[in-house]
Amino acid sequence: MTENDVARIVVDTALHIHKALGPGLLESAYVAILAHELRKAPLHVETQVPVPIHWDGLALEVGFRADMVVEDKVILELKSVEALAPVHSKQLLTYLRLADKRLGLLINFGAPLLKDGIFRIVNGLEEQL
Repeated sequence: MTENDVARIVVDTALHIHKALGPGLLESAYVAILAHELRKAPLHVETQVPVPIHWDGLALEVGFRADMVVEDKVILELKSVEALAPVHSKQLLTYLRLADKRLGLLINFGAPLLKDGIFRIVNGLEEQL
């Protein structure tokens, strides 16, 4: 299964959840529900995944925590906010680089229409979805 295959399943599942529940829940609720639904797909899903940072001989065991990693290929950064800030996509790109992953999805469940709240962030992956 490619990164794009995983992304398609994630997006379809997120759209289904948003249609049923709408915006306004806590981010943690969307993380739990999305993880549950993706596991039923069945996909391998990890939540709150620690990613280390290595710098000049210094090793930090937890440089950040990925909201979700699906099939060990795609990092999901979930938000439930009125509007995303430019830093959110930059942050996800940094996560991808540090975790040596090629594709991330930034999903804002706070968007009135979820299709307007989903962004692909790539790290050396051809754009195709």
